Amino acid sequence: MATGRTDPQRRERILAATLDHIAEEGVAGVSHRKIAVRADVPLGSMTYHFDGIDDLLREAFTRFADHIVAVFELYLGRAETPEQAREAVTDLIHVLSEGPRRELVLTQELYTLAARRDEYRELTHAWMNRSRRLLEQHFDPDTARTLDALIEGLALHRALDTEPQDRELTRLAVLRMTPGLS
Repeated sequence: MATGRTDPQRRERILAATLDHIAEEGVAGVSHRKIAVRADVPLGSMTYHFDGIDDLLREAFTRFADHIVAVFELYLGRAETPEQAREAVTDLIHVLSEGPRRELVLTQELYTLAARRDEYRELTHAWMNRSRRLLEQHFDPDTARTLDALIEGLALHRALDTEPQDRELTRLAVLRMTPGLS
């Protein structure tokens, strides 16, 4: 194990190890000891860098939400016309549903925590606000809110379905939600 003086990336490794652990074993299995072993850090590093398990989970899930928002930024940031914005939404649904299963599991683990505990609901609320603001660069606020739900719902359905809908059906769903754009 590296010492703190020669390991400036220790905190980041702990957060990455936490997300890896959650993706493989779920939130219920998170403990300081398990994460320390996975991150290859001394157990004392856990309480040095984080005030407790909730602090660790909030920061790890915030990092994950930042990653997903960056994906939204990448796709929506390239769109210059309404048609390109629709295509970007279609792309997002397919990228998120066809991406690493790890991201699907992490999303669902965070949603489960948010359904049970207000502090995680605040985190998911902030995440949704960020994705909606990106969608609002191309769509009115009500449409952005609905598209955000469509993206999450269709991505989940496509990821879990044994015969996921094809791109044309996704494109049609987006078009139906954005009829007045030209």
